[in-house]
Amino acid sequence: MTNATLNFKTAPAHQVLAAAGKKILRPGGRTATEQLFSWANFQPEETVLELASSFGYSAIALAKRFGVRVVGVEKNPSSVARARENIQAAGLEGQVEVIEGDIFHLEMISGQFDYVFAEAILSMQSPAGKAKILQGIRNKLKPGGKFLSHELLVYDHEEEVHHTLSQVIRMNTKPLSLENWSKACETAGLNVQQHQTGAMGLLNPLQMLRDEGVVDTARIVWNVLTKAPIRERVLQMHHAFKQHQQDLGYISLCAVAD
Repeated sequence: MTNATLNFKTAPAHQVLAAAGKKILRPGGRTATEQLFSWANFQPEETVLELASSFGYSAIALAKRFGVRVVGVEKNPSSVARARENIQAAGLEGQVEVIEGDIFHLEMISGQFDYVFAEAILSMQSPAGKAKILQGIRNKLKPGGKFLSHELLVYDHEEEVHHTLSQVIRMNTKPLSLENWSKACETAGLNVQQHQTGAMGLLNPLQMLRDEGVVDTARIVWNVLTKAPIRERVLQMHHAFKQHQQDLGYISLCAVAD
């Protein structure tokens, strides 16, 4: 979907932020992702299943940096096509593959993996949706394989936070507490061994500079200031995040398959 056809009033928040030029759409930014990489301790030729691969950027980066083999699953056909172009341009056709698929039906993907990597996906699902995806992740992991996740965290006032976020993000956003994220994983047969929590900084200027760099941050700010439909939605998000800043954060976790 192009910016020209995107309905900014109803589009999910991640599409609006992407239209503004934001590339890092995760609550803890690069810091949280780097913590996941540290826990993973990837070895060359190990296998990674990445959920919601979009245009394949993170799958390509994983393969280049760590020498792993990556299979990405992405639901949007146009995103899959673009991801394949990016993989070809990177010369990684033999190491990275992005396939069209549904994260609710991981059983359609053959084989098992050393790691399943997913960021900012489960928070947007209902309790039943979280449970189904987590069970699918467990089934895709080899015994002792690692699930690497980075999600929204709620400290208090869960129902109020859920209501506010669902309104501004335009999705049924339900972040969990640390205890409930751990329980959800354990119910699926995934034992949380390591976790890190921190402030939710998706629209924090300093985090944006660290995540996006000076040039891209300037471009994002310019787009927000000059494009009224984007500005309206971003201001709504900023207000909601500020309203619940004491209750919202991020969690990175590493869980091991039974």
